Amino acid sequence: MSDEAEFEAWYRQEHRRLVNVLVVAAGDLDLGREVADEAFARCLERWDGPRRPADPSAWTYQVAVNLLRRRWRRRRREHELLRTVDAPASVDLPEPAVDLWRAVATLPDRMRLAVVLRYLGGLSEREVGEVMRIAPGTVAATLSKARRHLASALEPKEPSD
Repeated sequence: MSDEAEFEAWYRQEHRRLVNVLVVAAGDLDLGREVADEAFARCLERWDGPRRPADPSAWTYQVAVNLLRRRWRRRRREHELLRTVDAPASVDLPEPAVDLWRAVATLPDRMRLAVVLRYLGGLSEREVGEVMRIAPGTVAATLSKARRHLASALEPKEPSD
């Protein structure tokens, strides 16, 4: 199989999953797609050369998460400078857990990223730690804290009389 055909087959297999992870992690459809596309483009640049990643999927996740973090930092700086607040983004969330993914979207960046990498992306806690560049114990603690937040946010509310 040629390098080009090999890349295309891998891309078709991995693209949708990474886009889904990034859309939910970013809370923004366009940003998630843009970051995924940039990560795949960077991988393609290395595909047929000596700098080809040993594990292209893991490498692409790492690049995508780094790009997303840069975007978050830039967005925070812009918000500080402009003193404005964006309206929540509208995205189509995976069924049947629309309420769950909306609650995930309200988590702080680090928790949200860990949750979507682990549960939407299907990465192990060790892989999440590698992608986020944090220790496995920190991943476990972050996911535990995120689950507590989500449980609180999703628990049925008592009807008021």
